Amino acid sequence: MTVASATLQELVQQVVEAARREGATAADVIAMEADAFSVQVRMGEVETTTGARDKGIGLRVFHGQRSASASTSDFSAAGIERLVADTCVLAKLTEEDPFAGLPDDPTPPSGLDLDLWDGGTRLSVDERVAMAKQAEAVAMQADPRIVNSEGGAFDTAETEVAYANSNGFAGAYRTSSYGISAMPVASEHDNMQRDYWYSSARHLADMESPEAVGAEAARRVLRRLGARKVDTCEVPVVFDPNMSASLLGHLASAVSGSAVFKGVSFLGEHLNQSIMPDGITVVDDASLARGLGSRPFDGEGMASGRLPVVENGTLTTFLLDSYSGRKLKMASTGSASRGLSGSPSPSTSNFYMLAGKHSVADIIGSVERGLLVTELIGFGVNGVTGDYSRGAAGVWIENGELSFPVEEITISGNLLEMFQNIEMVGDDLHFRSRVTAPTLKISSMTLAGN
Repeated sequence: MTVASATLQELVQQVVEAARREGATAADVIAMEADAFSVQVRMGEVETTTGARDKGIGLRVFHGQRSASASTSDFSAAGIERLVADTCVLAKLTEEDPFAGLPDDPTPPSGLDLDLWDGGTRLSVDERVAMAKQAEAVAMQADPRIVNSEGGAFDTAETEVAYANSNGFAGAYRTSSYGISAMPVASEHDNMQRDYWYSSARHLADMESPEAVGAEAARRVLRRLGARKVDTCEVPVVFDPNMSASLLGHLASAVSGSAVFKGVSFLGEHLNQSIMPDGITVVDDASLARGLGSRPFDGEGMASGRLPVVENGTLTTFLLDSYSGRKLKMASTGSASRGLSGSPSPSTSNFYMLAGKHSVADIIGSVERGLLVTELIGFGVNGVTGDYSRGAAGVWIENGELSFPVEEITISGNLLEMFQNIEMVGDDLHFRSRVTAPTLKISSMTLAGN
């Protein structure tokens, strides 16, 4: 095996062939190489810098319906041979699983250029440090009440992924990513608050500037000064985009095929039923150009594309890989996610709710008395029942205007009822993470305070 001179795509094909020679009835291989850098600064000084070059290869082999997976970072010929031999032995020792196997009806990728790699933009270490320092400095200089900082950060990574299987598929793609953040601390009248802001993108040119990130971080922390509790009540609750994304993350977990076939999803019995108001659509779109979760093919070599999950309020599909699809007697949706070790599992790509028609000002203005949530605390969510209870902080709304900051409260409800009670959807959809949503207004939730 000519490993030393092989490209990553050639390598995974060679490993598949080696597994077949070793007696595997089927096999697939994923390999990754990544170059990452991160710098954290605090109070204008560098605290840590981290650089890493990582690589690895993961092999899954089948002997009939017995399977095993293993991985290694040793790309030498001897290392690959050990990986193949050991994994094939392990596969023969496992129990048969009637649902195991590669995709039954593989669909090839479209060949679209998703523009996930910026061509290798080169920033010196000094430039990277300067961007982290600038984001923090802008936040610190915005107001005398900003007295401390939990830091600024800048990170970047380039990754190459290659995949091949014994069905005849082989492919590879490259990605780049950039991120910047700032977390200032403000104090007034013995009341201390912290908040943050960030930006992330596939291309450096798409990322918000350090100045914009720092300024927004400052604005967010200053509006929290003087926060207090409010009385327990039932009121409309507005989720800002970051918090809306958190809600959508719970939806993503609930529509995972793995959760559904295990019986641990509160939406498992709601396929083809209305779970949101008419007009609301949620998609999982792996074909989004420059998307943080985009990919030309999934972790099993299946084509990835735009998948409507909720259409006009109706749950139309679950996210499925081959295994969960077979368990549920459904076809894979090209949603397999694969690390170097272990088997694939369903996962999101770019999971988002389509923007609505309401401005944020219109949404706030529609609330006579309620809460804008800007932070959620804790993990009080039951994925089986959908029961939801989390600590929260935000801004109280009175007569359609933001009135005063609020903290040390709890908001609670049931996720299915919360989805069904979405009353307004904002027009402020921005793709700053893999799971994202615009501002959302839920007509009523229980708020526990004084």
